[in-house]
Amino acid sequence: MLYICPLCQSALTPDQQGYICLQRHRYDRAKEGYVNLLPVQHKGSKDPGDSPAMLHARRQFLDEGHYQPLRDKVAALLDEHLPISSPSTIVDLGCGEGYYTAAWVNDHREVYGVDVSKYAIKSAAKRYSGIYFSVASGYRLPFASESLSAIVRIYAPSKGEELARTLSSGGLLITVTPAARHLYQFKSLIYQDVQLHDEREEQLEGFERLSESTLHYPLTLSAQSATQLLQMTPFAWRASESVWQTLAECESFTCEADFRIIVWRKR
Repeated sequence: MLYICPLCQSALTPDQQGYICLQRHRYDRAKEGYVNLLPVQHKGSKDPGDSPAMLHARRQFLDEGHYQPLRDKVAALLDEHLPISSPSTIVDLGCGEGYYTAAWVNDHREVYGVDVSKYAIKSAAKRYSGIYFSVASGYRLPFASESLSAIVRIYAPSKGEELARTLSSGGLLITVTPAARHLYQFKSLIYQDVQLHDEREEQLEGFERLSESTLHYPLTLSAQSATQLLQMTPFAWRASESVWQTLAECESFTCEADFRIIVWRKR
């Protein structure tokens, strides 16, 4: 077990109720099996992260398989860079309801899912067994220094220093961000002056870039699926009532999925 106390950074030891550190800070395990390692003073808001409504929409959309190519691609990259038969520890940073996380489990891997949303972690822990789920921040990861074999970060905000601190020497980092044309057609409904996604170069000190690729494919969505996808995105806050109505009444909606995937190695 690699968890550390978010208050004093000493190691957490599991017991029947949850986890406890040397300073006697205790974190109880919820009935669903997850642990909350996000102290109230680190939350930033009452309920950070995705709301139950957003999570429900995302789960339905993902269960229909629209993003399975991305799930398969990330799983293949992990298999390529981490020997499947060797023990490893993988963290899904910003794991949401666990759709991607669950694809990486095997007998030799210890897999952790971390998200700032308690609703997301509760949902993930209820659905997927064999994964350690915790409520925590990407800016204060609850893991011991140099303890992780790999971190996967799909869209999630994080602190580069924390990625470097927790990964072991030679550890793997996979980042997924929107590529230029991701969901371009949704943006066309919402904005008059549509811009491609800004693919600015991320600088991660202490890491070398091993590879970069894009995953681009068309999506043909039902009205329900299109509405669910919009609910999952930051565009939802900008969408007018007429945009929601247009999607709800369409027979089908065609758009593009476009992901940028970078594999990094900690020096």
